Amino acid sequence: MKICLFDNDRLGVVEGDVVRDVTPVLDWLPAYRGILPRHDPLVAALPDLMPAMRDAARTAPSKPVSAVRFLPPVAKPGKVVAAPVNYRAHLDEAIAEPETFSRAHVRQIQESGLFLKATSSIIGTSDPVRLRHTDRRNDHEIELVAIIGKAGTNITEADALSHVAGYTLGLDMTLRGPEERSFRKSGDSYTVLGPWMVTADEFGDPGDVDVALEVNGEPRQRANTRDLILSVRDLIVFASSFYTLHPGDVLMTGTPEGVGPVRPGDVMRASVGRVATVEVRVEAA
Repeated sequence: MKICLFDNDRLGVVEGDVVRDVTPVLDWLPAYRGILPRHDPLVAALPDLMPAMRDAARTAPSKPVSAVRFLPPVAKPGKVVAAPVNYRAHLDEAIAEPETFSRAHVRQIQESGLFLKATSSIIGTSDPVRLRHTDRRNDHEIELVAIIGKAGTNITEADALSHVAGYTLGLDMTLRGPEERSFRKSGDSYTVLGPWMVTADEFGDPGDVDVALEVNGEPRQRANTRDLILSVRDLIVFASSFYTLHPGDVLMTGTPEGVGPVRPGDVMRASVGRVATVEVRVEAA
């Protein structure tokens, strides 16, 4: 199932070239008083809600995909966990360009660990990326993204993928410079997610997924997730050995070689196999 949030916080099921509005299903979510939970309530409830969503979609009003403003497919992620230099060829690329990639940040992922991005950096694919510090280089990074569906800590390799609710497309926008990685990557709009989440049961094996990106029609990045240094399963094990993962947490799996700059006025055409191909505009903040 392809699940999206769209327009004014509507809940949708994507079928072909239409979005079916199943927003009334949200009435099934538990009501909270006082302090809200750490997790995303919709993602946590998906196993129970999906049958109702399928039923509702049969008679739900619909809109063309082309007429919809897609919001991020997760409304309230607790954290965005990201993997640096997780493709071998991208690591080699970074090592070969010391003028762009700081030596302090180019290490094996097992040594450098993962990093966190501010949840305030998240936008949907219908909105533009708004670059900050345009006197410096701002880069695109296309990634497969896993959305955690079940809480866990110290998750085993055998159980890792059972903690995934679904997968989506991600752009990890990056301002180059000497500051800490998470600081440079956490500007408003620097985490693009969407246009929808493909549930894990429909998506299948995350270990064989094509990812690609063009800028203004120029091919920049093209790879397959089988080239990841740490697989999606490995990343979940690694991340959960340091902190608990909660439903709605976003796991960005890393970008391949071909990382390059974008400027205001550019159009990025990003693709993740079995998810979608989207065009995302670039503007100045």
